[in-house]
Amino acid sequence: MTSNILLKSFQTPYNTAPFSNIKNEDFLPAFKLCIEEAKAEIDAIANNSEEPTFKNTIEALEFSGEQLDRVSSIFFNLNSAETNDAIQKIAQEVSPLLSEFSNDITLNEALFKRIKSVYDSKSSLNLNTEQQTLLDKKYKSFSRNGANLPDDKKEKLREIDKELSKLKLKFGENVLAETNKFEMLITDEKELSGLPDGAMEAAKQLAESKGKEGWLFNLDYPSYIPFVTYADNRHLRKKITLAAGSKGFNNDDLDNQDIVLKIAKLRFERANLLGYKTHAHFVLEERMAKNPAKVEGFLNELLEKAKPAANEEFKKLQNFAKELDGIEQLEKWDGSYYSEKLKQKLFNLDDELLKPYFKLENVIDGAFTVAKKLFDLNFEEIKDIDKYHEDVLTYKVTNSDGDFISIFYADFFPRAGKRNGAWMTSYKPQSIKDGKNDRPHISIVCNFTKPIPAKAGKSKPSLLTFNEVTTLFHEFGHALHGMLANTTYPSLSGTSVYWDFVELPSQVMENWCNEKEALELFAKHYETGEVIPMDLVEKIKESATFHEGMQTLRQISFGLLDMSWHGQDPTGIADVKAHELNAFENTTLYPETPETCMSTSFSHIFQGGYSSGYYSYKWAEVLDADAFEYFKETGIFNKDTATKFKNNVLSQGGTEDPIVLYKRFRGKEPQPEALLRRAGLLK
Repeated sequence: MTSNILLKSFQTPYNTAPFSNIKNEDFLPAFKLCIEEAKAEIDAIANNSEEPTFKNTIEALEFSGEQLDRVSSIFFNLNSAETNDAIQKIAQEVSPLLSEFSNDITLNEALFKRIKSVYDSKSSLNLNTEQQTLLDKKYKSFSRNGANLPDDKKEKLREIDKELSKLKLKFGENVLAETNKFEMLITDEKELSGLPDGAMEAAKQLAESKGKEGWLFNLDYPSYIPFVTYADNRHLRKKITLAAGSKGFNNDDLDNQDIVLKIAKLRFERANLLGYKTHAHFVLEERMAKNPAKVEGFLNELLEKAKPAANEEFKKLQNFAKELDGIEQLEKWDGSYYSEKLKQKLFNLDDELLKPYFKLENVIDGAFTVAKKLFDLNFEEIKDIDKYHEDVLTYKVTNSDGDFISIFYADFFPRAGKRNGAWMTSYKPQSIKDGKNDRPHISIVCNFTKPIPAKAGKSKPSLLTFNEVTTLFHEFGHALHGMLANTTYPSLSGTSVYWDFVELPSQVMENWCNEKEALELFAKHYETGEVIPMDLVEKIKESATFHEGMQTLRQISFGLLDMSWHGQDPTGIADVKAHELNAFENTTLYPETPETCMSTSFSHIFQGGYSSGYYSYKWAEVLDADAFEYFKETGIFNKDTATKFKNNVLSQGGTEDPIVLYKRFRGKEPQPEALLRRAGLLK
């Protein structure tokens, strides 16, 4: 057992994860032993003969199980970014153990009795704001997870949680397997008409890596998005679009329909068991929105504003496609293609025209420069820390005084063991213990086009679309939230905030991508070094609201679908597709495609943490538009405004109610009109 690297203190620079020395077979024994050690810590707290106090009960519980948390973060991050069959098998075995352990804590009567004793006497304890928040959060984590239930219902809760942990994992594994399974090999170059050179080169490289002749396309975003956006061949656009839209919906071994129904029904049963009307009522009690009625009201209010604009935009797009190519009926596989052509016509703006100005390394430097100007942060690439894949970049982050702030990992390219999309995560949280401020290890993971290796002396770097530039800034905003954390308790640190507040730092950072003053810092042609021409910057700004009605309608539809699964009794739902069609009824623009289903690959809500929370993207847009108006009023690099944002939002984590933190930064409540103005939906 002593040879297991996960069970030793990491003798590494900055206490970073020793990835190259971890073997897959280390994980299960490490989990089992760490769970036993954490249980012993919990028992010691629960059976303490001293009177319960904030320190010996609440604080002791907060800092228990640190080694287990560390092993969990390493393992589950690898399961998302660098997985394989062995890791997925371990995940299936470990998830129920962790679920069981979590229930062992929340259903521990002696422990809850001590917590309740401290909670009931909180008015006399003279706690500071963060301590009060921690006490409330600990008490609620027990009461909201069955501590007040009779024994038979506690046992039922354990069964449900164990089953849900397995189902969510299986859902994600099926989506990843479906993504990896689809390949579209093209051998006739004529069928590549319309595709940019970069997309063709990447497809050629992908084919070669698989020992195939021709051009290979798959469902990874850097392959899929350019194909549906630029390929003239409508039949092939249809083929790849239907493949992407039918993940988990093919009535085979990777089908997720039954899993979706089981997850929705088990969540509902669990909520009922705890005394809540629906899963959404349970979840939203701990959100800014507070209840499903508020969420549905918010989404429907946006729908009322966005739908007329979306219908008008769609009608113009249909007419354009008909004029251009005689298309009588616009289909889902036509949307990106004709939108791009219309955008080029209206703004003379083509992503391919912009990409040379967005070399990945320059965009990374741009994000770092913005962070330096706003928050006095310095990023230094370092080579002496371990990484889980050679593509990962590693940085040491310091402030202007030279103080160590964070370790930062950045993982930008797709590969077989990595799930699609983009996300930020943490390998070690920030906290203050025994007077020592323990700094965090933060990571962002994206899926951008890889550089093309040199052929005949000519290589091509990773060039980003403008959408990918905003994605990088978005995830970097989450990373700043994690890096600048400065709280005492790890469970209140960084992005540990209400789910409908967590997207504010990420979405507000996207705004700098549209500003001339920021773009001039990093948008430089990868061959000539020329700064992006101002006419292109103006076109980026002009086109920022292009098809905003349709985009808003799309996001609203996802939010409504989420609420349809979780904001009502799902026990009568027998057909996933029929239920989905009903949920989408008021937001549909394109004709129905019976081969596709959104729910069966909607990982945000069935695998990730967004169940009853997808609305939070639009909710946070209200916050971010309002916040950025403040930056615009004072100057986008105004130090005072940035410091207020850092001190009241980024560093505070979940120590106070988000609306209190926001008002302390902004001086007033957020105004939805700011979002509608920015989106061009307010006349």
